[in-house]
Amino acid sequence: MDTDTDVFLRRLAHELRPRADQSVEVMLRSMRDELPELWQCEDIAALAARETAGHVATFLDVLEHGLDACPVRAPSEALEIGRRFARRGVPVTKLLRAFRLGHLSLLRLIQSAAGRLTGDPELVNEATLRLLETGFAYVDRGSEEVVAAYQEERDHRLQRRLLVTHEASRRIGTTLDTARTAEELAEVGTDEFADLVVIDLLEAVLHENGASPPADAPLLRRIAQRSVLDDSAVPASATGHTHTYPEGTDPARVLATGRPLLGSAASTDGHAGPAPSRNGAHGPDAAGLHSMLLVPLRARGRPLGLAQFFRRRTGVPFDDDDLMLAQEIASTAAVYIDNARRYSQERFTALTLQRSLLPQRAVDHSAVETASRYLPSGSRAGVGGDWYDVVPLSGARVALVVGDVVGRGLHASATMGRLRTAVRAFADIDLMPDELLTHLDDVIIRLQREEELDGVETATCLYAVYDPVSRTCSLASAGHVSPAVVTPAAADGDSPARRSVHFPDIPIGPPLGLGGLPFETCQLELPEGSLLALHTDGLIESRTRDVDAARDLLGAVLARAPESLDETCDRLLSALLPSRPSDDVALLVARTRALDPCHVSTLDLPCDPAAVAGARVHASERLAAWGLEEPAFATELMVSELVTNAVRYGRDPIQLRMILQDTLTLEVSDGSSTAPHLRRARTTDEGGRGLFLIAQLAERWGTRHTREGKVIWAEQSLPATAAAAR
Repeated sequence: MDTDTDVFLRRLAHELRPRADQSVEVMLRSMRDELPELWQCEDIAALAARETAGHVATFLDVLEHGLDACPVRAPSEALEIGRRFARRGVPVTKLLRAFRLGHLSLLRLIQSAAGRLTGDPELVNEATLRLLETGFAYVDRGSEEVVAAYQEERDHRLQRRLLVTHEASRRIGTTLDTARTAEELAEVGTDEFADLVVIDLLEAVLHENGASPPADAPLLRRIAQRSVLDDSAVPASATGHTHTYPEGTDPARVLATGRPLLGSAASTDGHAGPAPSRNGAHGPDAAGLHSMLLVPLRARGRPLGLAQFFRRRTGVPFDDDDLMLAQEIASTAAVYIDNARRYSQERFTALTLQRSLLPQRAVDHSAVETASRYLPSGSRAGVGGDWYDVVPLSGARVALVVGDVVGRGLHASATMGRLRTAVRAFADIDLMPDELLTHLDDVIIRLQREEELDGVETATCLYAVYDPVSRTCSLASAGHVSPAVVTPAAADGDSPARRSVHFPDIPIGPPLGLGGLPFETCQLELPEGSLLALHTDGLIESRTRDVDAARDLLGAVLARAPESLDETCDRLLSALLPSRPSDDVALLVARTRALDPCHVSTLDLPCDPAAVAGARVHASERLAAWGLEEPAFATELMVSELVTNAVRYGRDPIQLRMILQDTLTLEVSDGSSTAPHLRRARTTDEGGRGLFLIAQLAERWGTRHTREGKVIWAEQSLPATAAAAR
């Protein structure tokens, strides 16, 4: 019987082979009816026809030649079908169902043909059993191979997904720059994933104030676009331009709902694409793009923008796995974009605060001419606490200050503002440089205690006082670098004047905030026209250059400094900082002036009440010599009160000094350190009204202490005609 069955099966295979094409069509029709979603792509449909024809031919060979079905290999098209189903994320169960349906249809065709070839029911029954046995063996063997190909492709896709995710985490967010982070997302997206990636960010996100976007038709800016296609295949980009997506379009819905979208050229509404205009964009099909992913960029519950991924007509369309991968890398990028946005906002706020706390314009002072620069760092560390200041003092003097708070960000800027205010307050009571730094040290220690800081907050400061009368500069340093001093020199023939530059060896005390350590004041005598260059360490410190080399370069630039101090500042920054600095830089350049000796009058007085009359006469004669008859009465009255106070309450030596600038300053010094104070005299008191009279007559008045005693000074405004004559 077995021989008869084998002969019958060979005859059956021989009978069916001419009608193999018809059998293939019947099998494909059956599978399409049962699983229509698997044949939506043209490439799979064409491959499925070849695969089915291969199965029919192979199975007929098994029947015709009596082969064992177990070692027979499935057609290569069947393995490729399995790989393509894996790429599209089709469940393996559907793939196996399609495989079984196809072979079931083939067995039905063969059984139907067997009934037409013989009327022997026993032979038909035996042949049917043999067909089922052979068919199951073939299906089992083929299924194993197809599932293995499916799983191999699936594993490859998972591995690729992990690699892309790893690359995204490694390559995205390398800077705290919003635009650069978006470009990194586009670069990763076009690295064997998409053919074209465009990134739109909400315009409000790019604003420093972080304003919330409007609910309807938000304005977006094309911030990045990258393509691996030929230029002719993609419409021209509008990177940097703003646009909106009309309400109801796919991008608008994705932005509004926060849900991603997997689409195709057939389903898109034509408003997603690589080249937006003011009222929309070219559709994907305009550039031959057939598949797209629209992924919202969101971080910390806030919408940031939209990432769009496209593939061309010849590529494999995106699937659900691709959508998940795009969401992962877009989510990673969104966090970094939001970090960059937050950093930019904090930096902008800190920089605004920093600049608002610095002097807004150059101080016009008779003692010095100044120019200054503040340059924030270019690193991600944030704005620092560098500052400078120019503070007018009594007696025609001026204070020059440069400081640096350790730390970055808003806290450093706020601390800088506190210290600058404290310096001005201490300068107003005319403290010596070392005493001022001691009080400033106490301020920082108090801030540490009040704010309960985990670490020690410190700062450095250089405080210098220049006196144009004596041409001396008194300065003290709290952990701050010494200034550069440039003394003028005569020109050598036709060559420009080359100045002498040196860095004085001043005693540098500890940084502020350590407490309990002394500071020391030193004095320098400066010729008229000398330059003082005060700066923070960011100007000379660099990872690629030695500090000594930077100082040499600083000295070389100052030695050839132009007449303009602003140009001098620019040349220093250009030479020492050709690129963005890694630390903040504060620079203050001052050119010293000397007061004309004819505008200073000094008179030594004995500690005797009779000296008051002589002081009045001297003041009257000086005013007459200076052509200042108008303020003579008020000046003589103030001289009388100041000298009387010094004789009555002070001790030798007593001296009267008159300084003529845009204002007239009267100074009376004595050897006592007791400071006078303004009080309210009763109607029955014979005295106690001297300082009250001075406060009424003078524009400003005050007391400053010296190593030898104290100085009481009063400043008068001059008439407009007299001030103009100066």
